[in-house]
Amino acid sequence: MSQRESKGAAQISAAVNGGETTALAVLDETLARIEAYDAVQPQIWISRAPAERLRAQAKGIDARIAAGDSLALAGVPFAVKDNIDVDGFETTAGCPAFAYTPAHSAYVVAQLEAAGALCVGKTNLDQFATGLVGTRSPFGIPANAYNRAYVSGGSSSGSAIAVAAGLVPFALGTDTAGSGRVPAAFNHLIGYKPSKGRLSTRGLVPACRTLDCISVFTHDTTDARLVDRVVAGFDPNDPYSRALPERLLEPHRIGVPMPGQCNWFGDAASQRLYEKALAVLAERATLIELDIGYLQEAAALLYNGPWVAERTAALLDLLERDPDAIDPTVRKVVEPGAEISAVAAFEGQYRLAALQREAEAMWERVDMLAFPTTGTIYRIAELLAEPVALNSNLGFYTNFVNLLDMAAVAVPAGQRDNGTGFGITLIGPAGSDSGLLEAAEDYCAAAGLPATPALDLEGKMETVKLAVVGAHLKDMPLHWQLTSRHATFVGSFQTAATYRLYAMADSIPPKPALVHSDDGGAIAVEVYELDVGAFGSFVSEVPAPLAIGTVTLEDGSTVKGFVAEPRATVGAEDITALAGWRAYIAREAV
Repeated sequence: MSQRESKGAAQISAAVNGGETTALAVLDETLARIEAYDAVQPQIWISRAPAERLRAQAKGIDARIAAGDSLALAGVPFAVKDNIDVDGFETTAGCPAFAYTPAHSAYVVAQLEAAGALCVGKTNLDQFATGLVGTRSPFGIPANAYNRAYVSGGSSSGSAIAVAAGLVPFALGTDTAGSGRVPAAFNHLIGYKPSKGRLSTRGLVPACRTLDCISVFTHDTTDARLVDRVVAGFDPNDPYSRALPERLLEPHRIGVPMPGQCNWFGDAASQRLYEKALAVLAERATLIELDIGYLQEAAALLYNGPWVAERTAALLDLLERDPDAIDPTVRKVVEPGAEISAVAAFEGQYRLAALQREAEAMWERVDMLAFPTTGTIYRIAELLAEPVALNSNLGFYTNFVNLLDMAAVAVPAGQRDNGTGFGITLIGPAGSDSGLLEAAEDYCAAAGLPATPALDLEGKMETVKLAVVGAHLKDMPLHWQLTSRHATFVGSFQTAATYRLYAMADSIPPKPALVHSDDGGAIAVEVYELDVGAFGSFVSEVPAPLAIGTVTLEDGSTVKGFVAEPRATVGAEDITALAGWRAYIAREAV
């Protein structure tokens, strides 16, 4: 099973409208894929529609097509985050004690269904859409589709995995602080966060009512545009709906954070992938470094300011009636809002208005922003151990967007060695949605990204890549320490030109010392891959003055590898000019 087995929304609709297939046939294929993936992650769903009901709906769509109708989403299956109302389903918002049966579908869902789409189920989420991780739900923890040791991202966790796993071509999520963008980045998806008010939020359980947006997950921008065309528009019965004029976006000037203001949380792979993405963008536009301090100040208002009280307001009845029904971490986040005064709320509004003026001035300097979607990713076990701080790290580049009335499209920008996705987010002023989707399509076409990795269907073994430079090279005296641990040869590489190589004195067997130096050269290494346990046992046997650190390769990527303490160079011969240990051994053998 892979996402490549399923077709996109535009393909399905064209085929059903054109008589090449039927909505019923598409549905049966979808149900089979869902059933197969249930053996992997049933927890991505909170509820699903009965097959009989779906088949009756599919037959109705086929009848309309046979009668001459043309439907924009004919026979397209989709999923809905379970804080959005769908007729025939309970709405739980990830909390059984909160559950209710809505009288009708949310406005956006009704539009999709009128266009011929079929809602197959409601997806799991961080409870009450409070979180960016996907670990805060009594219905289980949806894991990353490509490495199930890692978080899916949240709060729209189940929606993202339903699309990533190829179960449906698109899914609805929500986005208040990044919930429609972070899961997209981690799972190699497009995450479209429209301008506030572009999509009606009538029928959405609020998180922060003034900031909430319904978002869309797809595999490509074609499907994101298709869904947007169906659901975008003014809803007079939604107090926060807006008739936004389209804002022309020609991204000739792209704003990026000043290097010193980027935070990678120790994730060198994310930094390297972001730099590669910027290189692609720089071929088509001028990159302008921005001081993002005021954006970060705006972001802090969301959880360290009075907007926490808006989350509290949405849950006040349940907090008072049954606080233990709320996830402990979610409760820890929202309870303090009850103590925020009206004075503090107004002061926050005043400060945000001033920051919005700075944002308006920024749009005179740049046409679009291109930020990392997140600076890193975490394992599920790490998030469970440190749920608040690590969650906050994931919002570093996302939290300001809704507060400052911006639109955003998260796009894939590469993958880490563990299979999880890295993404960038293209951000523009309110009303720039169509232009952002076009810019996202242009970037994806130019980026030359590698193929999406295989889905993690059985649980991936955690591995580490290790660069060896001397006695552990193939056919060298200590190579057996790798083969005995079933290390896999990845390839021969050069380091970045920032290392010096020394032949240590009195070392038996002879060993080199690799030392970082700005006036160094490129050194030949071999890279091997070991499972985490084997790597740990290997490291435990490395004798001083050698050590295992992080080595940068010629292409800028980093791996674990042999490095040395300064004492390793005492009495040693500098052999950097030979560019590798094999050349030194060959010289000594003459």
